[in-house]
Amino acid sequence: MAELNLEIVTPSKSAFKGIIKSITVPGTTGRFQVLVNHAPIISTFDIGVIKVDLPDGKSVHYATAGGTIEVLDNKVLVLADSIEQISEIDEERALKAKQRAEERLAAKNSDINLTRAQAALERANNRISLKEKYSH
Repeated sequence: MAELNLEIVTPSKSAFKGIIKSITVPGTTGRFQVLVNHAPIISTFDIGVIKVDLPDGKSVHYATAGGTIEVLDNKVLVLADSIEQISEIDEERALKAKQRAEERLAAKNSDINLTRAQAALERANNRISLKEKYSH
């Protein structure tokens, strides 16, 4: 039986490498799942949650800030801008990042890059909501 191999990397670390049952990513045009023998694809994904289903029936969830996924011959390569296993999210740090982003947006200072501040707010909100949703 064919196996699905996954590697998740960021510019600063390798986050996962191993055999999986499936992966679900927040595609830019909607969530999609990759299973064994998936057709070749290269796609981008957005801020959201990546769900990795392991062969033992457990699932691992990651907060991501977007990136690219490539699927070819039962090999999945995820190149993420950033990724963090939800169990490792520092909620206090995420709340402080949210506050900083909100302050930048409220200041309406011409020196502030509004696009970057809005993206920072979206990333912080994603981390906070996922921590709340998946913490037991």
